[in-house]
Amino acid sequence: MAAPALVALAHGSRDPRSAATIKALVDEVKTMRPDLKVEAAFLELSKPSFQTVVDRLVRAGHDEIVVVPLLLTEAYHAKVDVPSAVAEASARHEGVQIRATSILGLEPQFLEVLDVRMREVLRDSRVRELDALVLAAAGSSDPLANQAVARLARVWGARHKLPVTAAFASSAPPATGEAVRAFRAEGRRHIAVASLFLAPGFLPDRAAELAVEAGAIAVSAPLGAHPELARAILARYAVGAVELVPV
Repeated sequence: MAAPALVALAHGSRDPRSAATIKALVDEVKTMRPDLKVEAAFLELSKPSFQTVVDRLVRAGHDEIVVVPLLLTEAYHAKVDVPSAVAEASARHEGVQIRATSILGLEPQFLEVLDVRMREVLRDSRVRELDALVLAAAGSSDPLANQAVARLARVWGARHKLPVTAAFASSAPPATGEAVRAFRAEGRRHIAVASLFLAPGFLPDRAAELAVEAGAIAVSAPLGAHPELARAILARYAVGAVELVPV
C-alpha cells in the first residue's frame, strides 16, 4: 500500500522569490524522503493552487493526502483558510481522505536556522559583538500568534545572553524600525535583525527596510530551504499519516 501523498501548503505571494524558496524547501523534503509523493501548493497568489494539486494527485490515483500548512503561527490562515481549502477539496473528491496536520509552527530548533542566517549576513561585517537583537515576524491581529513570536524571541535572547525584542511587519506593534530605535535610545549601536519569515516577499523586505533606516547593522535572510524545516515538515506528515490509519 502506497504511503499518503504529502502536500506542503504555503500561503503564496506575488513575489516570485517566495514560490521559488518554498519549492526549494519542498525539494529538501523530497531529498530526505524520495519514496514519498511530495507536492508544493499555495493558498493564493502563487501557483500551483492547492485545489489544482489535489486534483492532480487524485487523478494519479492517490486516495490519501496529508496536508502540512507551511505557517509559523496559529493565526487567520491556519484557523480559517487552511480548513476551508481542505473542506472544499474533500467535498469535491468523495472517498479521498485529506487531512491537514498542525502548522509548521515555531519549533525551538528553528533558532538554529536563525543563527545560520545571522552568521551568513554578519560574515563580512567588522562587528564582532552585538548589543541587541530584533526578531522580525509577519505579525497578526491574533494576539496569541504574536505572543508565540515574543516567547521565541525570549528563548533566542537567553541563548545569546542579549536583549531581544519581537517586532512585526504588520497588524501589531512594534515595527522593526521602532524596535531598533528603542534599542538605540538605550545607547546600543550594534543591533541585528533576524527575519522570522519562511521566504522572501513584501513583508520581509519592508521589515528589513525599516530596520536599516532605523540603524540596524544587519538584517538576515528569511529561514528559507533549510534541512531543519524539511525535517519539521516530515515530522508533521508522519503524525498526519498515522491519523489516516483506521483504528
